[in-house]
Amino acid sequence: MNGILDNAKFGADGLIPAIVQDARTREVLTVAFMNKEALQLTLEQRETYFWSRSRQQLWHKGETSGNSQKVVKVSLDCDQDAVLVEVEPRGPACHTGAYSCFGAEPEMEGVLEELYAVIEQRKEQRPEGSYTAYLFNSGLDKILKKVGEEATETIVAAKNADGTLVPETADLIYHVLVLLVERGIGLEDLMRELRTRRTGAKGK
Repeated sequence: MNGILDNAKFGADGLIPAIVQDARTREVLTVAFMNKEALQLTLEQRETYFWSRSRQQLWHKGETSGNSQKVVKVSLDCDQDAVLVEVEPRGPACHTGAYSCFGAEPEMEGVLEELYAVIEQRKEQRPEGSYTAYLFNSGLDKILKKVGEEATETIVAAKNADGTLVPETADLIYHVLVLLVERGIGLEDLMRELRTRRTGAKGK
């Protein structure tokens, strides 16, 4: 990684363009700028740091919003005057709340991975005022109770056909993901099981 910092060609303004890409979907999330300090911090901390040209200051993606980006890989282009940062996004990349600054949206699996990563982050950081952090602070029994409540509400919504089935199902999925994080079960384990069942269903 030191080779990247040593070989990066910064412009006359001391900046280098940084293309941030979702490591899984390959979608471009945003384009920003880094100075040498931002690039060094990105390499060392494994989270993205940029230089704001409008505010003329260093900023850490997710520092205030919580929507950080876990760095998977950093590479330079052939001319070494642009940097590609492949990340696992923990929340939206765009300040508008969108997944990408370019209008792209992740597939369903990508949405689940993004949500799971945000829930993991809430467990690690326990930010004040976060409902997810409140669940983790309350313990497993509270999480299990909420999963049960949301399952019941989903069933009631399906029976009533009052238009609330989609949001209730989303609430259930969210709380199940909280449960998986609490029990240390990775989303990839769930996806692996679902793929196995999909393969089995095709054979029936």
